Amino acid sequence: MKNVLEFLESSAASVGEKIAVKDARSAFTYHQLLESSKSIGTALAQKSAAGKPIAVLMEKSCETLAAFFGIAYAGCCYTLLNPALPATRLNSIREVLQAQLVITDSEHLSLAKELFSDESSLLDITALLAQEPDEALLAGIRAGATDTDPLYINFTSGSTGVPKGVIINHRSVLDFISVFTKTFGIDSSDILANQAPFDFDVSVKDIYSAISTGATLVLVPKQLFSAPTELLDYLCENDITVMIWAVSALCLISTFHALDYKVPETVKKILFSGEVMPAKHLKQWMEKLPQTTFVNLYGPTEITCNCTYHIVNREEENEVLPIGKPFDNERVFLLDDHNKLITDSGINGEICVAGTALSPGYFNAPEQTAKAFVQNPLNPFYPEIIYRTGDLGHYDESGNIFFSGRKDFQIKHMGHRTELEEIERAIHGIDGIRRCCCIFDERKSKLYGFYIGEFERRELFQILKDKLPEFMIPGALRKVEELPLTKNGKIDRKQLKETVIKK
Repeated sequence: MKNVLEFLESSAASVGEKIAVKDARSAFTYHQLLESSKSIGTALAQKSAAGKPIAVLMEKSCETLAAFFGIAYAGCCYTLLNPALPATRLNSIREVLQAQLVITDSEHLSLAKELFSDESSLLDITALLAQEPDEALLAGIRAGATDTDPLYINFTSGSTGVPKGVIINHRSVLDFISVFTKTFGIDSSDILANQAPFDFDVSVKDIYSAISTGATLVLVPKQLFSAPTELLDYLCENDITVMIWAVSALCLISTFHALDYKVPETVKKILFSGEVMPAKHLKQWMEKLPQTTFVNLYGPTEITCNCTYHIVNREEENEVLPIGKPFDNERVFLLDDHNKLITDSGINGEICVAGTALSPGYFNAPEQTAKAFVQNPLNPFYPEIIYRTGDLGHYDESGNIFFSGRKDFQIKHMGHRTELEEIERAIHGIDGIRRCCCIFDERKSKLYGFYIGEFERRELFQILKDKLPEFMIPGALRKVEELPLTKNGKIDRKQLKETVIKK
């Protein structure tokens, strides 16, 4: 295989009348998804040169997925502009991407006009779907394609304040998804519940795991994530078997003890990533689903979703889960501050990754690419690019990697070097604490702890005195009703920090 469209075409040939994707309003069979994608691809190929990025400004839906595959048929790469993002963020992405074409729908046309001054670049999804497919045109585009052509560009936060567009090519997705579905036994009998927004790379696992195996992808309406009992009703009504979700989305259900209301008993596999899974939340899920397989996934967007995994052993007593061992055909290793390989257990080093799943770099950002995607310092003999994640990890005696925090989450407080994750882990371990997040204000040299739980601040201070040395206890504890989340379901540390600084 050299193109992800072969996933779609193969499944359409074998299970054409089966539901490929379902949203709150409609559903496409594999045959309908294929034909819709070809229609869109034909229309786009008449307007854009191959290799160019095309933006999609829509909510996730069956039509949005058809737009992605249609863009691939046109030999281009897609970027989802999430309408829920602030206008400033969308404008920043627009400026980096410089897309000449934007696919949208009637619901978001006014927003598209605000963002893009050239209205001739705006394409209506309904009109694209009405295009008659030109098989000869599409075949010609495919003949000139290679597996290193870009498939999508997902934007992540940048240290400079400008979003970074991570380029992922066809080969990386083909390689990773083939290994991913085989490793976890995902097949045509599965029904996957998509939680993640389509501009977040967790959704890549949902989309391509389903399409490559002939499974069914159910797009969970975003409004259900503010109504845990209705969310569980939806999972049960759709007989969901696989959940590849962000930790915060799972914690939304367990925080409110919604599993006491209803258990999605058809779920066979729950794979989670994005943040450290609090032990008490995982325990709730595992107790309610005793036959379900739980997997801790790790990996940044730059390496196509994930590079390591750990299948949770129900007999484990550890409060902290390992991020595990590398997926097949990915090399994951630790480097110390002098670029020396770490092999001994218990020693922290930066997690580095090599392999075909690696992104070729950031779109329109050569300087940032050069900083993160570098020659392997262990290999002086031939070109070998690795990605330096900026994450710290260490091995245990069995060779499992444990996440130790971000390099930039390491602070120096009261003369001691401290990892914020270590403090958060201690607070999470207290019965009665549901969620927490720690922020360090360098300007004031002050450590803040935000938490959701039963205790008042004075009580929590006393408990922490028995758990942590003085320099690790937040000088300011703030009890909150909820913690702000990013669009990807992670705790929004930036927003919390801005709140602290303003005060």
